[in-house]
Amino acid sequence: MKLDILAFGAHPDDVELGCSGTILKEISLGKTVGIVDLTRGELGTRGSAEIRDKEASAAAEILGVSIRENLNMRDGFFVNDEKHQLEVIKMIRKYQPEIVLCNAIDDRHIDHGKGSKLVSDACFLSGLLKIETVHEGEVQKPWRPKLVYHYIQWKNIVPDFVVDITGFTDTKIEAILAYGSQFYDPDSKEPESPISSKNFLESLNYRSRDLGRLTGVEHAEGFTVERYLAVNSLGDLK
Repeated sequence: MKLDILAFGAHPDDVELGCSGTILKEISLGKTVGIVDLTRGELGTRGSAEIRDKEASAAAEILGVSIRENLNMRDGFFVNDEKHQLEVIKMIRKYQPEIVLCNAIDDRHIDHGKGSKLVSDACFLSGLLKIETVHEGEVQKPWRPKLVYHYIQWKNIVPDFVVDITGFTDTKIEAILAYGSQFYDPDSKEPESPISSKNFLESLNYRSRDLGRLTGVEHAEGFTVERYLAVNSLGDLK
């Protein structure tokens, strides 16, 4: 299956938090989108890997993505080396996305920056003819995505561009709340974590509203890029 967009997250829920409004919008425009999680989030303060598996599946159904896979890398301990790069390359060559979305380039959680660099490096290496990969018994052809964009997570990184997600925020929050073990629940007996507070949940709305305010829309999601953005004419800018 060839996808238009493939979104990677170091943990289940990274994609939902960082760019699911954009994913929903692109799907509404007829694009095919998939998600690949690097780990199962087994080191999370709340819940378990098994619970996160079910939550990720439920969130994927809400978003309407075409596929969701998990590479079962070690939460907290995966590294950007040949072994891990090859696993990501296999996914890129399998789904041949034009655009890859991945973790923030720098963030509070160390896996986010690591995941960002791992996926970015794999996108480049995936286009090299002399790197051979085999998936499900077949030799894969080289494929390099045209664009790699990094979504914004915990830190307030200044975006290089934003996407208007007005009209998609309610479904975005619904997908995020599919991870019931992770986010604000006044009745939960689980330990507190940085993302389980009411303030964090509310911050998702006021961040998107603030990015929207700055760009003349109701809600927006921000991204950073690795190379200059180009437009055909000044009229393409809003």
